[in-house]
Amino acid sequence: MRSAAILLLVVILWTVGLLAFASRIDHSTPAQDPPQADAVVALTGASDARITAAMHLLEIGKAQRLLISGVNRKASRDDIRGVARATQRYYDCCVDLGFSATNTVGNARETARWARAHGYGSLIVVTSDFHMPRAMLELKGAMPEVLFIPYPVRTPELDIDHWWRSGEGARRMIVEYDKYLAILFREGLIGLGARAHQATAPAPASSDAPAPA
Repeated sequence: MRSAAILLLVVILWTVGLLAFASRIDHSTPAQDPPQADAVVALTGASDARITAAMHLLEIGKAQRLLISGVNRKASRDDIRGVARATQRYYDCCVDLGFSATNTVGNARETARWARAHGYGSLIVVTSDFHMPRAMLELKGAMPEVLFIPYPVRTPELDIDHWWRSGEGARRMIVEYDKYLAILFREGLIGLGARAHQATAPAPASSDAPAPA
């Protein structure tokens, strides 16, 4: 009886969290005009709108440079320029393509290497609305020293107002929410481990000790 009550509580909490997660995504777009940052990073995915939006931010002067992370290895620079609808001079001078990332964890690692190589301290992050919460967690975990500014792009294929009405909409939202929870749990464990290490680390030697004669 007690285990059933605990299970019911877990289901209720999970459901409330899912609804809050969906509401957060719903209210995230249209994205607010971002402040100027050092650079822009676009995380590739099913929608080309991410790359187009990131290129637009670069061209209107919101950042100095753009990384498109997770580009298909078979795609050429010309292919991506067509997707981005980029003007030649901005594309040639200020756009870098990352081919190593195959998932969000890879996006974070690829972005971290690129940002540190350039010495960037602030990044505008462009990705799909439903993907943004998880992407921000991964990026912050990889680069806690960097300021991230989200710029979510609405997903036309996902009816965010009525996502539960279609099997695909419900599947996508639930899978993304569960992935988000998994990363929250992972980061929580990492944080607990770091605090435990600090608590058990030996105290530094006192500087008040008398100097040798």
